[in-house]
Amino acid sequence: QVQLVESGGGLVQAGGSLRLSCAVSRRTTSNYAMGWFRQVPGKEREFVAAIKWSDGSTSYADSVKGRFTISTDNAQNTLYLQMKSLKPEDTAVYYCAAKRWPGVVTTQWQYNYWGQGTQVTVSS
Repeated sequence: QVQLVESGGGLVQAGGSLRLSCAVSRRTTSNYAMGWFRQVPGKEREFVAAIKWSDGSTSYADSVKGRFTISTDNAQNTLYLQMKSLKPEDTAVYYCAAKRWPGVVTTQWQYNYWGQGTQVTVSS
């Protein structure tokens, strides 16, 4: 089974940057897509970004376009989310996830594997 472990969360001031990492327990195949989601108390988990192993194509939520970048390091079996120009509204628990492709990548219901999450707090 695939295990995902997030790291890199923490406290940062508005306008700052932070990079999240997601370590994958075993190498995924080109049939997989990887994604980042985030959730705040009392709200539904929302899509942030996704990337396909096969062609490297990416998808982003409108709220993070131009500020966040999703990428992978295949040699290290690691998924990254580089976050820049952070805003207080970006504060949430961030989760990495994996799913088999093809299929929708922007909804949590399509993902098979999930990490435990890492807290990101952006102060004003």
